[in-house]
Amino acid sequence: MYHSFLKSVAAFAVSAVLVSPLSAVTLNIHNGGDPTSLDPHKVSGDWENRIVGDIFEGLLTEDPGAQPIPGQAESWTVSDDGLTYTFNLRDGIAWTDGTPVTAGDFEFALQRLVDPATAADYAYLQYPIKNAEAINAGTITDLGALGIKALDDKTLEITLEQPTPYFLGALTHYTAYPLPRHVVEAKGAEWVKIENIVTNGPYTPTEWVPGSHVTTVRNDGYYDAENLKIDSVKFFVLEDASAALKRYRAGDFDILTEFPTDQYEWMKTNMPGEPQVAAFAGLYYYVINHNKPPFDNADVRQALAMSINREIIGPQILGTGELPAYSWVPPGMANYGEPAHFSWKDLSYGEKIAEAKAMLEKAGFTDDNPLSLQLRYNTNENHKRIAVAIAAMWKRLGIDVSLYNTEVKVHYDELQRNILDIGRAGWLADYNDAHNFLNLLQTGIPNNYGRFSNAEFDALMEQSNGMLDLKERAGVMKQAEQIALDQTAAIPIYYYLSRNVVSPKVKGFEDNAFDIHRTRWLELAE
Repeated sequence: MYHSFLKSVAAFAVSAVLVSPLSAVTLNIHNGGDPTSLDPHKVSGDWENRIVGDIFEGLLTEDPGAQPIPGQAESWTVSDDGLTYTFNLRDGIAWTDGTPVTAGDFEFALQRLVDPATAADYAYLQYPIKNAEAINAGTITDLGALGIKALDDKTLEITLEQPTPYFLGALTHYTAYPLPRHVVEAKGAEWVKIENIVTNGPYTPTEWVPGSHVTTVRNDGYYDAENLKIDSVKFFVLEDASAALKRYRAGDFDILTEFPTDQYEWMKTNMPGEPQVAAFAGLYYYVINHNKPPFDNADVRQALAMSINREIIGPQILGTGELPAYSWVPPGMANYGEPAHFSWKDLSYGEKIAEAKAMLEKAGFTDDNPLSLQLRYNTNENHKRIAVAIAAMWKRLGIDVSLYNTEVKVHYDELQRNILDIGRAGWLADYNDAHNFLNLLQTGIPNNYGRFSNAEFDALMEQSNGMLDLKERAGVMKQAEQIALDQTAAIPIYYYLSRNVVSPKVKGFEDNAFDIHRTRWLELAE
């Protein structure tokens, strides 16, 4: 999932289309993990999305509430059968070197995304496009067969495999951003280095010091540049939430994108209005290695899932009130209704523990032969707090648990390579549809870290993709979700709450279900 970060830390002279940073209004953001890349095809985390989504823009983009609005495309039409989308690009849009952004840049980027040689782990998000999956799998080798066609410099036609209700939302995602073909072809893999990169979003990067920060400055050639209130942004790397809070209180940061949850009550009292906790479309979960005994045993997986006391995690372990998750799809996703849930959801915790212990004994694990496992998480105080609590719950069953933590890039790289017993993961919705969660469990999907594979589940997901009746489609997806839960494909733990701390100086920060806050909508008041 994660790729080697760039070695270059050089800054380059800013071109004439960019605002001088000398007198800039600078927004300082605690961004968490170190970005892997600035290439939209090589990233996958929310900390990377915050940067990449500021420096590039797709056909559609997000408004302050993270809802899709026109981006590089000013308008579009959809054919009556829902298969063909025709996008009309804005007049005057350009890369930061002054080269016009054309429909061909979108065609080139999407072909590169699904090209197996690119190894873009997130390519599957654009599988609704005709032949995208077959090209990505290598069964079709002609990139020109992808359902993308630049009719002229200003007009892009996209043809889908079948009608896809969430497709416009998926086009806001960084997998659908254009790339500067003229630079990529001239520089190859070096195109994304700071001294080479050109972008088309409201901001462009001028400095990247791995392990420290990325600096971006306003792109005065952006079509809405006159309404940008922030001139420069520094995205700081810092995975220690307590240290981040101290630096925020010292005035180093204007926004925290995470905080230590054991400080929440203190912050509410002493920093009223600054900590912002809101529900959003995300799932905190543990993945289980289906390829490694004894975790290939459904009884073992269910015992592990049942013995987690979810009701205390949000209120007591974290202290911010996250709701316990007994479904794979979070509540409130569009066109889905009430999600499926574990069949044992309503048992008392004592009953769950008794049944879990019986299942482990059935699988051969007793006091004399205890189950041993390693629980992995990426370095973060809140993840550690949860891991320690769950390890204690599992020890009630006699399970021997060792904890292992690494920085976020290493953690997800190892999950991607299926190096795990049990591992912490999280998913934040890319678009408002249950499909975005359920397809994490489909066979062959790179982000299916535990390698769950079930033919009936896959068939139901494939069936749902071609359904026009949204109610019937939801019913089929819910059948698939129930199969995944009955097989304990993974262990959902809680539904996310976004946790930000926002200075009173920052205006325009709007809580939303996707926790996306593009800088173009923000203002920094004195």
